[in-house]
Amino acid sequence: MTTSKLNAKVDGFLRKAKSWKEEFEALREIVLDCELTEDFKWMHPCYTFEGNNIVIIHGFKEYCALLFHKGSLLKDPHGILIQQTENVQAARQIRFTNVEQIEEMQLIIKEYIYEAIEVEKAGLQVEFKKTTEYTVPEELDNKFVEIPELKTAFEALTPGRQRAYLFYFSGAKQSKTREARIEKYLPHILDGKGLDD
Repeated sequence: MTTSKLNAKVDGFLRKAKSWKEEFEALREIVLDCELTEDFKWMHPCYTFEGNNIVIIHGFKEYCALLFHKGSLLKDPHGILIQQTENVQAARQIRFTNVEQIEEMQLIIKEYIYEAIEVEKAGLQVEFKKTTEYTVPEELDNKFVEIPELKTAFEALTPGRQRAYLFYFSGAKQSKTREARIEKYLPHILDGKGLDD
């Protein structure tokens, strides 16, 4: 690993890491051996190829992971890629719970990284589900009938904002909770704002 590839922000991240420090350092070394450029994005070490994101190193309570931005396009011959949640369309993780796992899997990890680089070189893109393919909760459909300008305002939102609302509204198990969420965000939608605006 050559020092010219190291990013000072990643050094700082590693110095401050309270958990997974040894694992992060092992993953960093493996990734840098694959000739990727080290960057720091979204508060995590991020590795790029010709400016395109390939992998991120990040940690959670139960595990640390190497997240492949276009992981859904990888072949995954070892069956180790994990879709973080059902709504994640492109990214996939390889999860680790100790440094020994990382050391044992070093060659496999590199194999996946090299494939991710080839995916980028080939210009492959993940085909995202269109917003129209998501289920609109019945309660929201009822509001669209009741308030036609709400439907117009909702359809004028960006696809990402529409999806965020659909996920949030649908995430409630009970109908009355879905109705309360929709009611709360009516002014936002009518003002053309997203869930977090």
